[in-house]
Amino acid sequence: MIDHLLPYIPPAAKDDLEFVINKHPFQLKIVKGRKTKRGDFRPLKPLCIITINNNLSKEQFLITLVHEIAHLHTHINHPKAKPHGKEWKLCFKQLMLCFLTTDVFDSELLSLLAKHFINPKATTDSDMQLSMLLQQKNNENTKQNCFIFDLEPHVLFEINHRVFKLLHKRRTRYECLEIKTNKKFLIKGNASVKLL
Repeated sequence: MIDHLLPYIPPAAKDDLEFVINKHPFQLKIVKGRKTKRGDFRPLKPLCIITINNNLSKEQFLITLVHEIAHLHTHINHPKAKPHGKEWKLCFKQLMLCFLTTDVFDSELLSLLAKHFINPKATTDSDMQLSMLLQQKNNENTKQNCFIFDLEPHVLFEINHRVFKLLHKRRTRYECLEIKTNKKFLIKGNASVKLL
């Protein structure tokens, strides 16, 4: 399985990832990028299924894959545990430890990951600095090149093929008006958008 993953992961992660993958059998599917999630875990029989989006940066792909493998291990060892409860957090931290090196992640990203893994959340998006840096790595191959918090009020931008106008900042999100429907939405400041 590891040879099929080489185009998707940082090269230095290969040996440790092979060890992590081989702890418990599962079926891995690399799927077309989804807007609502980067990966998921399904506890099916005879083999659990993990899916990962194919449009992630190598760093985000690795983090997402280990995140989902942590769900697999937690499901096997603690079947009644909450999806992102203390058992999963501990498992995720333990599985990620071997990857937290400058061989796998650059020093800026490694510093943010070290902070994130003190108490990992259900998604890296909950940590704005980490989310922004990972998004920048993903954006290197796309036209999405700025974040909502970088924009001035009343600027038009596109996200998920929908055009919005930035109105103003609320506490942690930004109120935006969708041009086509004239409806208002609250969008996270670290959402990556295409400026129009």
